[in-house]
Amino acid sequence: MFGVVRPCRHGMCGSLFKDWMAHLCGLCLTLRTEHGQAARMVTNYDGLLVSVLVEAQSADRSPRRKAGPCALRGLRAAEVVDARAEGARLAAAVSLLLAAGKIRDHVADRDGVYARRLVAAAAGRVADRWDAAGGRTSAATGFDPAVLRDVVDRQSALESAPGRSLLELTAPTEDAVAAAFAHTAVLAGKPHNAETLAEAGRYFGRIAHLIDAVEDLAEDRATGAYNPLLATGVDLDEARRHCDAALHGLRLAVADLDLESRRLIKALLDREMRRSVHHVFAEAANGPGPYPPGPQPPHPHQPDSRPPHRRPPRPGLPALCLAWTVVGCTCGLWQPDWSEHHGGDCGDRCWCSRHCDCCDCCDCCDCCSCDC
Repeated sequence: MFGVVRPCRHGMCGSLFKDWMAHLCGLCLTLRTEHGQAARMVTNYDGLLVSVLVEAQSADRSPRRKAGPCALRGLRAAEVVDARAEGARLAAAVSLLLAAGKIRDHVADRDGVYARRLVAAAAGRVADRWDAAGGRTSAATGFDPAVLRDVVDRQSALESAPGRSLLELTAPTEDAVAAAFAHTAVLAGKPHNAETLAEAGRYFGRIAHLIDAVEDLAEDRATGAYNPLLATGVDLDEARRHCDAALHGLRLAVADLDLESRRLIKALLDREMRRSVHHVFAEAANGPGPYPPGPQPPHPHQPDSRPPHRRPPRPGLPALCLAWTVVGCTCGLWQPDWSEHHGGDCGDRCWCSRHCDCCDCCDCCDCCSCDC
């Protein structure tokens, strides 16, 4: 699973985390129902936001059902969004198309194991299958898959042209997310939300692109791979300012939406996005304290001074293939120690769990959507 919005139970009120898990498990099971067991590997944290947006605008468009035990839930049953829900189906299509595009991008850049001819060929075939499956599902929901398919081509064209600004390089991602967010208004029967959702999507896409660039900055600098920050000469301070401006715009756009229920949307697109930005810049800065340049999260408690968690390097191809197999068979419950989703307890990754405990003991108001 990949994405920038990765909440945990320590950073959310219980009911909100339960609702988020209902969408996450619903997306995973929708992928299995419509595209087979292997498709569950593309479950995307950010892709499921479209399912959340549909339900937030119109709860009756997002039916739920009881699901059986799953390893990812500690072998417990749970209420999940049904595969019949249009939001879950759109989320599945987005996840498949994004995964296909990500694989093709790795193949084109000859990243890591993708530089090997046999691996690249096999990955290309997988990407083709996922792309075709995502296209079928997106067409069934009325969403044009070309918007997401064109992202890689547009991105490659921009990266090959010199003199582009940072915001020009983030534009393809912004447009793709804007289109997906706006389509949730159609599925929810609230077309008047489309323009505001498109604006929110552009801000979200900009932040996601910048976070990805900051996360890869050290590795790309070492290997000589393309990175938009290196290509444009933008430093971490300026990148953080772009993220902070986009966070502000995203918050205003969410506030303008006509929603039946906004608690989960506000928690994910406001608090969790701010936390993600803070976390990735803190690791990139690698200074004596956890706060990078830019506005600090307002909180009265002393920040944790533990150094960022360091992951060991990835292994060779045989061990990598075995690890992927185990991750898929356990629905992501097990993660290798070099994975970005592995490492320490939740407190090593969650700012809230180290600085306040209100979200761990209440199941009530909007405390997890503000600076509790």
